Amino acid sequence: MPISLYQAAIPAFVQQLQALAGVLDKAEAHAAAKKIDPAVLLNARLFPDMFSFVRQVQLVTDFAKGAAARLAGLEVPSYEDTEKTFADLKARLRKTIDFLQALKPAQIDGSEGRDVTIRIAGNPVTFKGQSYLVNFALPNFYFHAATAYAILRHNGLELGKRDFIGAIPGLGA
Repeated sequence: MPISLYQAAIPAFVQQLQALAGVLDKAEAHAAAKKIDPAVLLNARLFPDMFSFVRQVQLVTDFAKGAAARLAGLEVPSYEDTEKTFADLKARLRKTIDFLQALKPAQIDGSEGRDVTIRIAGNPVTFKGQSYLVNFALPNFYFHAATAYAILRHNGLELGKRDFIGAIPGLGA
C-alpha cells in the first residue's frame, strides 16, 4: 500500500517538533542547573558562519508549516521570528504543531503532482508536490532539527538519540 503525502509529512513533522520541545525543556533545565545565562545557549552556533540555535528552531518550524501549507494549497502562516527565550521557542513549536494537526489528509493527499513554487536564493524554483516534500522540505526540516540538537549537545547537554527522535507513534516514549 503506498504511503500518502499527508502520512509522509504531518506525523513526521509533529513527532520531530514535539521531540524538539522536549529538548528545549532539557536545555532550559540545564541552563538553570549550571547557572548558564539562557541567552548563551539560545545564541550558540556550531561555527561562526552558521545560524544560531534560535534560528535553527525557527527554520524547523518554517519548513514544517511551509511544506504542509503549500501541499494543502494554503497560504503559509507567517511568523515574525522574534523569539528570544525558551518559552518563546516552545510557543512557536506549539503554534506550528497546532497548525499541522488542524490539517486533514484530504487537504494534502493528491498533491503529488501539484506545482509548488518557492524562492531559493531569490529565484523562483518550481517542484512537483512529491519532489518538493521528499527532496527539499523534509531534508531541510531534518537538517535544521539535527543542527539545533547538535548545538545543544556541543554545549554540554546530555542528549541522546531518543531525545532527537522523541515518542514514536504507536510505540510510546
